[in-house]
Amino acid sequence: MIDKNVVRNLVDEWLADKEYFLVDVMVSPDNKIAVEIDHVDGVYINDCVELSKYIENHLDREKEDFELEVGSAGLGQPFKVEQQYHNYVGQPVEVLDDSGKKVRGTLKSVDGRDFVVSVKEKVKVEGKKRPVMMDVDHQYSMDNIKYTKYLISFK
Repeated sequence: MIDKNVVRNLVDEWLADKEYFLVDVMVSPDNKIAVEIDHVDGVYINDCVELSKYIENHLDREKEDFELEVGSAGLGQPFKVEQQYHNYVGQPVEVLDDSGKKVRGTLKSVDGRDFVVSVKEKVKVEGKKRPVMMDVDHQYSMDNIKYTKYLISFK
C-alpha cells in the first residue's frame, strides 16, 4: 500500500509556493488515493490537473499501481482543517455540537481552535413584555463538535 505520508509530502511540495492549502489525503488499502485541496477563492480545475500530474510523476506505477483523484473540498461538506474556518468568517454556517444540538448562524471569528458563531435568537429583555430577536454569540472548540459546514444559500 502506498504510504499516505509520501503522498502528503508530495502535495506539500507542490503547495509550497501557492496559496492553496491541503484539506485531506486518503489512501485506501487498494491504493485509491484521494487528495482534497482548497483556496480562499475556490479551486481551479487546471490546478487540480497540475497537482495530479505532479503526484503521478513522483510515484512509480511499475513498483505499485494506484488510482488518483485530486479535487476541491466539497462545498457544503463539513470543515476538516482550521484554514477552512478562517476562509468562511462572515459567512453562514451550521454547527452540530457534541450534545447533538444544531445551530445555524454567522461564523463571527476564529481564534486558534476556538470559534464564535453569532445566532439570531429570541431573548427576554428586562422591561419588555415579549422576547426580542437579538444576535447571541455561541463559542465552540473545533475539538468538541461533531461538525461545522458552510450553509449554501440560493437567495
